[in-house]
Amino acid sequence: MSESLRIAVVASSRYPIAQPFAGGLEAHVWHLTRALTLAGHEVTLFAGAGSDLPVESDRLRGELFEPSAAARSDVSMPPIEVLHDHHAYLSLMLSFTRNPDDFDVIHNHSLHYLPVAMGPAVDTPMVTTLHTPPTPWLESALALAPDTRCVAVSRHTAHAWSHVLGSIPVVHNGVQLNHWPIGTGGDDLVWFGRLVPEKGAHLAIEAARIAGRRLRLAGPISDKTYFRDHVAPALGDQVSYEGHLHQHELARLVGSCGAALVTPVWDEPYGLVVAESLACGTPVAGFARGGIPEIVGDTAGMLVPGDDVVALAEAAEKAFTIDRREVRRRAEQHCSDIAMIDRYTDIYTELVAERERRGSRRLAGAFSA
Repeated sequence: MSESLRIAVVASSRYPIAQPFAGGLEAHVWHLTRALTLAGHEVTLFAGAGSDLPVESDRLRGELFEPSAAARSDVSMPPIEVLHDHHAYLSLMLSFTRNPDDFDVIHNHSLHYLPVAMGPAVDTPMVTTLHTPPTPWLESALALAPDTRCVAVSRHTAHAWSHVLGSIPVVHNGVQLNHWPIGTGGDDLVWFGRLVPEKGAHLAIEAARIAGRRLRLAGPISDKTYFRDHVAPALGDQVSYEGHLHQHELARLVGSCGAALVTPVWDEPYGLVVAESLACGTPVAGFARGGIPEIVGDTAGMLVPGDDVVALAEAAEKAFTIDRREVRRRAEQHCSDIAMIDRYTDIYTELVAERERRGSRRLAGAFSA
């Protein structure tokens, strides 16, 4: 699509879209917003303070709300972070409602219910990408606004929402392949992601021990108690924590390892670390949960049933034998940000055209009256 669009991208009000990323969602929005900007679109990012994109940003935090002493003392006062999120999204959606011509399209990536619940009141067309399985507040909002235009990040996630939304399109998250160059590999295993219980780093540690391979861990320590109790005791010669790395440092680490362990203890909606590993030519040994099999396919890794660390250790050894060029080819064919941007711009174009048709019908009705 050659026409430049004014796109509002709505992300988390709590976390900056900046490196090193708080998680996969923030990384995805960072790459998407940059790619849209490079494609010639005018992008405004609504995200947490400190976002570092070369576009307007930090707008959500510009409406920070501090309740009065009377409100704070009320029994209904929620945690202050919850109230800040609520006020940020409420003020943003009211701004969209009052200024319908500021943007051609709104792309919502937040996990908050208010953008969805208030979407029908906004004249600007909006699409919501579903990055998670159903959550109570978001499901409630979508149940009351079933005509909300949604896409899912995987077929697995689309199916998880089908009881509310029926059939919805899938747009797989893409990565900028030139930022994740193919590496030479090596003898070590790598695990990267948020260090929280549901990502299962402790299972990767156990599988690496069984396989007799050194494991290199990277990512933010998002749960300090989990890290202290389940990761730190294992650190030593065979397990190292490389830190919370910037993207180019992380790509270098992943590309230098022979296989990547992916060990979620829940059904991953997508699994961005899988796409990033494949882009580096690093085969994946992981649990066949959620959307992960859609990314790995039949040629780029070895998947086993969830929580089976013995099978995972065996899969890791087999993964070392996979041709890294075939792994990279899988990424080029299925994980490219170019395909993602093309798909999203098609959706934007369709939404803008629908708005123009609605406007034409209203204008015709006014003249006929």
